Amino acid sequence: MSLTRSRRVVFGFLVLALFATGAFYVYRHRPGELPAGFASGNGRLEATEVDVATKIAGRLAELGPREGDWVEAGAVVGRLDADDLRAQLRAAQAQVVQAQRAVDETRAGVRKSKADAALAGKTLRRSEELVGRGFISRNKLDTDQSGMEGAMAGMAQAQSRVAEAGAAVATAQARVDSLKATLDDTSLKSPISGRVLYRLAEAGEVLAAGGKALTLVDLSDMFMTIYLPTDKAGLVALGSEARIALDALPGEPIPAIVSFVAPKAQFTPREVETRSEREKLMFRIKVKADPAWLAAHRDLAKGGMPGVAYVRLDANAPWPANLQPKGK
Repeated sequence: MSLTRSRRVVFGFLVLALFATGAFYVYRHRPGELPAGFASGNGRLEATEVDVATKIAGRLAELGPREGDWVEAGAVVGRLDADDLRAQLRAAQAQVVQAQRAVDETRAGVRKSKADAALAGKTLRRSEELVGRGFISRNKLDTDQSGMEGAMAGMAQAQSRVAEAGAAVATAQARVDSLKATLDDTSLKSPISGRVLYRLAEAGEVLAAGGKALTLVDLSDMFMTIYLPTDKAGLVALGSEARIALDALPGEPIPAIVSFVAPKAQFTPREVETRSEREKLMFRIKVKADPAWLAAHRDLAKGGMPGVAYVRLDANAPWPANLQPKGK
């Protein structure tokens, strides 16, 4: 056999191998024979991603979790440098104490002014009696009247100073509360329970407000997006029962529901005039995996896994045996 003929034979075998591989792939991903009342579509499993970001600007002092780590909702995963904020907080707390002392002093002034007003009132009443009897002059009564008016004015001023001092205390306390809230924001907390998908920063980096430190994947919120033609999509209702069958998990259908049906078709020609064009209309359907199943099989299903989503169009149609979840 010549060298050229040998090369041709090898090339032929390669072509046949590629053809066989492609045929197997098509066979593996062919739509299964479904009974009436069901529809299916190919897709990939997706999961909701949530970022852990800073609310304020600052230097990242520490960041604990690594990629792949599991974190619980509310857990502190990192901290910003907060020495300056703590110093400001101590100064604001001292201002509160100072303002409270000013309130105490003004209240003491009110008590003194009330005592002065009471004394002036008694003096004025005695003077009125003595003037009536002719024992003192009218000038003395006028003097006591002026003293009474002055004492009342002093009491009003003292009460006004109490209100001003109270407002100063409220302002100082608001400053303390604001700094405490800002100080609390230096702790980066996980908004969800999930697994760390990306670690986007390292300790020592300066992050702007809104700077991302981690990206978490919510393994309790996973879904698959499929597309169905008009005649099928029109029969799909929100909350319809569904199943997700992943290629990586044969024989393990995931219970699910239809959580979204697009109100508008996609892949739509500009003008639909013929039946063949109408058949090109496709609607996006989102099938959400059962959170209870995901919680019981955490990390079994992963984002990006290809598979098929099956939707029940007829609520009375029984599920095929191969799509019955285990335990049912």
